Amino acid sequence: MTITLDSLEPALSVRQVLTLERVLAGEPEVVAGASHLDRPVRWVHVAEAADVGVMLTGGEMVLTTGVLLAGDEDKQAEYVRSLHRAEAAAVVLGLGRAFPAAPDVMRRAAERCGLPMVVLHRPFPFAELTEEVQSRLVRRKFAAVSLSEAVRTELTALITAGAPLQRLLDEVARHSACPVVVTNLAHRVLGTAGERPAVDDVLRDWERIARQAGGTEGDGWIRAELGGRGERWGRIVLCGYRGDTATGRLLADRAAEALILHRMLGGGAACSWEEQSAQSLLTDLVSGVVPARQLLPRARAAGLPVNRRTFVPLVVRDGDPARLERLLRLLGLPGLVAELADGATAVLLSLPRDQDAGALAAHFATRLRTETGPDHTVVAAAEPRAAWDDVPTGLREAQHVADAVADSSAVLDLPPVVRLKDVHLRGLVRLLRDDPHVQSFAERELDGLLRDTDEDLLPVLRTYLATGRNKSRTAQLHHVSRPALYRRLESIQVRLGVDLDDFEQAASVHIALLAHDAQQQ
Repeated sequence: MTITLDSLEPALSVRQVLTLERVLAGEPEVVAGASHLDRPVRWVHVAEAADVGVMLTGGEMVLTTGVLLAGDEDKQAEYVRSLHRAEAAAVVLGLGRAFPAAPDVMRRAAERCGLPMVVLHRPFPFAELTEEVQSRLVRRKFAAVSLSEAVRTELTALITAGAPLQRLLDEVARHSACPVVVTNLAHRVLGTAGERPAVDDVLRDWERIARQAGGTEGDGWIRAELGGRGERWGRIVLCGYRGDTATGRLLADRAAEALILHRMLGGGAACSWEEQSAQSLLTDLVSGVVPARQLLPRARAAGLPVNRRTFVPLVVRDGDPARLERLLRLLGLPGLVAELADGATAVLLSLPRDQDAGALAAHFATRLRTETGPDHTVVAAAEPRAAWDDVPTGLREAQHVADAVADSSAVLDLPPVVRLKDVHLRGLVRLLRDDPHVQSFAERELDGLLRDTDEDLLPVLRTYLATGRNKSRTAQLHHVSRPALYRRLESIQVRLGVDLDDFEQAASVHIALLAHDAQQQ
């Protein structure tokens, strides 16, 4: 996509030209075509020839005294029609000897053609008008080209530095001073930038707005297509751009060039941007930094059904996001998938309220564990939420449950979907792991082992307590004989100064070990 100086439309409309001081000095009056004054003026041309239309290329404001048209009404009408055929922007007639008043024939012809016709009631040097307008057009074209190169340089530098999509969009929004939205061909929002309140206003009813504005560039909605090799896969939209259309279109084209290059160099497909969009949304929901109500327009624009729905927050441990996306599509479950930190992937299901949310979540988890194996995947869930505002709490609860079983899934017999009630004491300790009193308790109870260089004792103690002090199971899991296990348990009791056969002492050590493990996560 190449932008040249000649391809740029001018920044002045007929209406703007008529407000210039030098033009106002000629007392201009619009006598025809008043509803077409927003036509862009590409150039100003002074011409007295009756056949001037053949010399025009479109967009010119033609200045004339009509000296060669006086007395011949057929010529006057044909003169206006020829300007219309040449797609002139307007005709300006200086009143004087040839025409002391606006000729009715020209005025009626201009009105029928929709060609703005302006008369100047006071003598006016056309050279001053052409000088003023031409200089403004040249300055604006130069400014537009300078902007184009500046934007290209800045976006290219960001791409070279490995900047993410969001950083590029932020830069485009800074230059355009309006919300910027990137969508796929189904109008699903892949990325946004700009002032948050303004972006939210755009996204609040995005699908309807996007489809309404899909074929026009009115009201500052300027779009550029994204794609390559004859295939389109998305578009970038400047929403409510307040500058002139030509500069906005140039800016959108430059942004599109950068986004296409970003995708090519990244080696990814357009769906990777969908993943980034979901990740940004779910990360904001989990963090709670942005109120859920403010994130609702983004969720809706990302394609998540939000009206009269039941939301099921899930967190999957060691789950491949691409696999989870495919499974959702296969099961026909609407939802968003996003990779979080530490090997966790958030899945937010959005289900109709008449469906059994618990059964569908269990079906999803069972299919997933069938594919990956029960020892490799933990599906943690919060209770279904009927209100969008409760989703962040639900996601944090599911993440807490997933963390609580992260280091014990090989030992515990877990249901397909693990909930808060399934993690018992382990879940409570996870919640309290950052409390200094709990940390001090864990250090004090386990001091004899933590200072020991025998790395086998702590895992043996962990398994022994997790299996309910089952010696046979512990020996089996650690591949040692019963006598060997007895010796290790005796060594543990000596170092800790406890009797593991005493329930209270064993419980105290168990809690300390859970707290220690939670602090290491």
